[in-house]
Amino acid sequence: MTLVAPFFRRTFLAAALAGLAAAASANTAIQPVPRDANWVKRHDGFVAIAKQGGIDVVFIGDSITDGWRREAPKGGKAVWDAHFAPLKAANFGIGGDRTQHVLWRLQNGELDGYQAKAAVVMIGTNNTGFEPDKTTPRNTPAETAAGVAEIIRTLRTKQPQAKILLLAIFPRGEKPDHPQRVQVGEINAAIAKLADGKTVHFLDINAKFLAPDGTLPKEIMPDFLHPIDQGYELWAAAIKEPLEKLMR
Repeated sequence: MTLVAPFFRRTFLAAALAGLAAAASANTAIQPVPRDANWVKRHDGFVAIAKQGGIDVVFIGDSITDGWRREAPKGGKAVWDAHFAPLKAANFGIGGDRTQHVLWRLQNGELDGYQAKAAVVMIGTNNTGFEPDKTTPRNTPAETAAGVAEIIRTLRTKQPQAKILLLAIFPRGEKPDHPQRVQVGEINAAIAKLADGKTVHFLDINAKFLAPDGTLPKEIMPDFLHPIDQGYELWAAAIKEPLEKLMR
C-alpha cells in the first residue's frame, strides 16, 4: 500500500490538472480571435491611430462604446466631443465584439505606440445569451469574467503605467429578471473582484440607467441594450470625475 498510494495520488493530480487545462481551453472567451475582413479593417484603423501616439485615455469595448461615434439621438458624439475629446481620448469600440475579439485586438497593435494615463473598459454583454441558432450558449458568466480578467491582464502588461477604470456591464433587457440581465449581474459580481484599488478600479453606474422598479426605460435604451444620447449623457456624468482623478 505504501508504494501504490503515491502512484494513485500522482495519477489523480495529473488527471485533475489535465481536466483544468481542458476546461480552460474550452473557454472561448479567453481565446483571442479575429472576426471578418471589415472588422480587421476597422482594427487596422485603430492601430494606425495608436501609432500616431498622443492618446491619454483609451475606451475599449463593443457597440455600446462604439456608440460614442454616432450622432444624436442614436449616439453620444456630442457628449464625447464635449467631455472626452479634450482629454485626448481614443475610442476603440467595435459593435458585436466579445471578450475574445477585444483580446485579439489588444494583442495585435491597439495598445502599441502610446502611453495612456488611463483605460476605460466595458466588455462582455455579447458573450451572454445564445448564438444565432437560439440553442447554442455563448459563454457562462464565469467564462466571460475570465475573458475580462485576461483583458485586464493584457492591459497591465502592455500599458503598465495606465490606470484602468473597469465598468460594470450595462443592464440589458427591460425587466430585472431578463435572462441576460441576470447573466450580466453575475459577470459584474465576478469582475468587481478584479479591482485592486491601485491600478484597477471597478465602477458600477448601472443604477443611473434604471427606474426605481429596476426596469430599463426606453427613453434611455430603446432596444433595452444600447443607450441613446440621454444614456450617453448619464454615462459621461457618472465617469468623468473618477476618470479625471485616475489621469492625474
